[in-house]
Amino acid sequence: TFKVPSNPSCSELCSPHRTLSELTGLAGGSGPLRAGGWGNVRGFCPLGGFQRSPYLSARGNVATIFCGSDEEGYKAYHADKYDEDKNPNGIINFGTSENKLCFDLMSKRLTQADMNLMEPLLLQYPDWKGHMFLREEVARFLTYYCKAPAPLKAENVIVLNGCGSLFSALATVLCDPGEAVLIATPFYGSITQSVFLYGNVKLVYAYLDSKITGTSTRPFQLTVEKLEKALQDARAEGVTVRALILLNPQNPLGDIYSLSELRDYLEFAKRHELHVIVDEIYMLSVFDESATFHSVLGMDRLPDPQRTHVMWGISKDFAVSGIRFGTLYTENQDVANAVASLCYFHGVCGPVQHKVAQLLRDRDWINQVYLRANHARLKAAHTYVTDELKTLGVPFLNRNAGFFVWIDFRKYLKTGTFEEEMLLWRRFLDNKVLLSCGKAFECSEPGWFRIIFADKTNRLQLGMQRIRKVLEEREQEILAEEKEQPCQSDQDGKADSTDEVIFVSRHQEPTCAGNSSLGDLIGLLQQQMRSSDWLQKNTAEQFA
Repeated sequence: TFKVPSNPSCSELCSPHRTLSELTGLAGGSGPLRAGGWGNVRGFCPLGGFQRSPYLSARGNVATIFCGSDEEGYKAYHADKYDEDKNPNGIINFGTSENKLCFDLMSKRLTQADMNLMEPLLLQYPDWKGHMFLREEVARFLTYYCKAPAPLKAENVIVLNGCGSLFSALATVLCDPGEAVLIATPFYGSITQSVFLYGNVKLVYAYLDSKITGTSTRPFQLTVEKLEKALQDARAEGVTVRALILLNPQNPLGDIYSLSELRDYLEFAKRHELHVIVDEIYMLSVFDESATFHSVLGMDRLPDPQRTHVMWGISKDFAVSGIRFGTLYTENQDVANAVASLCYFHGVCGPVQHKVAQLLRDRDWINQVYLRANHARLKAAHTYVTDELKTLGVPFLNRNAGFFVWIDFRKYLKTGTFEEEMLLWRRFLDNKVLLSCGKAFECSEPGWFRIIFADKTNRLQLGMQRIRKVLEEREQEILAEEKEQPCQSDQDGKADSTDEVIFVSRHQEPTCAGNSSLGDLIGLLQQQMRSSDWLQKNTAEQFA
């Protein structure tokens, strides 16, 4: 019999070793199913308990489990939203990856006269791949912003209502039920539901961690060696892996892959005849000039063009997550036609297709108005949040893409378990701030959290005040507990000494007499150096 763990995560219930029959057997059984510990991108939100519905099929009950797994934090937020005037004590949402900085720009542009076209073509059934006028505009847009070496072709463009639908469609047409897709953790957690609910496709994880060892020169670095190990381990256990998913820029880490890294990943996939699904949905949300984004579509030569599929959408880069639009670019017409057969369920309505086409073709407004303002606002918000984290002495990954900061709260966990991480997540929620914890992204190390900074200044300030309150209270509790216990040296909660992790500490780590070493002293000095502005103000580029 299939036994559910007492605290199952999405990875446990949707591992490649779980069959749909096992899950549906579970959902179709009698009695309550406890499912406290499900992950979700908005925040790690457990179910209080799952009761099988007699009105649903077993498969319908499984779908309900997934739907319910992201409910606690998100439902609490929607029931008690912060409003400066109407509900100042409500919940501030730092968990959902949305850009809330550019409503003024987007609302003005989307209500201009050229957007308000209504003609018979837009009110009739379209080509399910999308109206040709839109696909042509998408091809021109991607050619320009991805720096493609040759013009991209409209015939290779497919339009769906969001990238979640694209993940679902691609998983369904590339994999048979029970097969798997390879992905590095931590990753955007909703991909699990996207590939599983329709296609019964599972994910195989290449686990990344914060340690700097071997070929890893930065925390959570994806290497071909880690991909090889995950693939071979899966195959050794009889799992068929059909594809690799790459997120670039990466959510939640904010990593941007170099051209050489992209080439290595694509060559790895070619060697093993894996499709590669590249999600570039944050490609225009690189907000610092020191960072450079490289699109797969900008490479001079793709190692395996027939197995390389690139997706992008407007929800992130244009701050309109409520407008469901995503696009796929693939040279493989078999894949394109198969995905198009599912577009009947995931189409974009005609008037929205017109608005998106008008938006994408307005290159002058995008470059001279929108991107300049958006990048400046993102950078300012990122600076505010990271400065607050430095003041608190909290380590974080220092990245320049996306809307998020990957934060190391491990020192606030006494035992370093996912159960304790969950308690900290709930404590933030009780103090009216919603975050996403590491388990929601299948992170292998307890204690990492993602915070969304793409928000207005007043909400950032109040939200960080609430976070500070929780952390200071937790710090005092841990100090009180340590006074009652023998002194122990615990290195697990410390950040690596690397430029990739910024660590600023207001408090010296407690040490036992006679337990210090030269290595400890050097580490302390490195942390103190990083707590000053000198390294930030005196870079090699500025000296040059």
